[in-house]
Amino acid sequence: MMVGTSEAKSQIGGNSVYRFLEMAPSARIGALGSNFLSVNDNDLMLAYSNPALLNKEMSNNVGINYLNYFSDINSGFITYSRHIEKIGSFAGSLQFINYGDFTRTDAQGNEYETFKASEYAFTVGWAKQLSERLSVGVNLKNIWSQLDSYKSYGLGVDIGANYMSVNERFSASVVAANIGRQLSSFAGVKEPLPFNLKFGLSTKFEHAPLRLHFIADQLQQWDLTYSDPNEEAEIDPFSGEVIQEKGWDFGDKFMRHIVVGGEFVPGNGNFSVRLGYNYRRRAEMKIADRKAMVGFSWGLGFKISKFRLSYARAMYSLAGATNHFTISTNLNDFF
Repeated sequence: MMVGTSEAKSQIGGNSVYRFLEMAPSARIGALGSNFLSVNDNDLMLAYSNPALLNKEMSNNVGINYLNYFSDINSGFITYSRHIEKIGSFAGSLQFINYGDFTRTDAQGNEYETFKASEYAFTVGWAKQLSERLSVGVNLKNIWSQLDSYKSYGLGVDIGANYMSVNERFSASVVAANIGRQLSSFAGVKEPLPFNLKFGLSTKFEHAPLRLHFIADQLQQWDLTYSDPNEEAEIDPFSGEVIQEKGWDFGDKFMRHIVVGGEFVPGNGNFSVRLGYNYRRRAEMKIADRKAMVGFSWGLGFKISKFRLSYARAMYSLAGATNHFTISTNLNDFF
């Protein structure tokens, strides 16, 4: 969770609560650089961020994801789906994040007891096929947050639509995520949820074991660049006037909405290699003289017996990277 206290121009971070809702719920999504995908291959783990992907082929599927985040922060996600004829496909999921233990101190630095901080979201999703190629879906999120003695509760809704081509190699999705509000706040000031309007494309080559993903998010706000309000102005040594910063160009502003990824899936699909690139993550988190692999992510996927296993590693900054571990299966295979 992030709570904004200082003014920031354009950048969206810190302007809303329950930011954990935007964390990737699976290793596959994490490897491809975002929290959203548009691909119809019956992967239940994608339905949390794109409810329109739910379908009857996922019925009785279950999936679990563990995210080893920074420091001692850990997050988890579990989901299960069920299809009911003439009504639609349903999924229930629980997402949580534990921020670890904190030490309470006074103004002089004297240490007292420790306290914890954690957040949870219980989500019920529903989707229905409107036609052979078009489906729609909705997620209803119940969100709880407790930071020491401060508590908050909110409701959020995701609305999505997905189109799949006749040859089933191309799909396109649009999702309006986290529409809702904070019903009870931490300290009497209600803050907005992290609303995100997203669009995605996925295409699979006919004669090559490769699938490409294109994602555009935060479409409700064009300028996502950031100006530090605490940065000292640069003075021209000859005129004594403040040197005005040059505005970000169109290409930079455009690319801050874009995430691209690719999957190499040879043979019968029991093994895959994934690679993603998040431009905005790199632009915001890199160090100018040590950019390294910030913004890049990668992962692997396996099918072993009745189980699908995935791993992903995403580089956020030189301070470290995140690690995803996902396992999923269809319970029908055991009965």
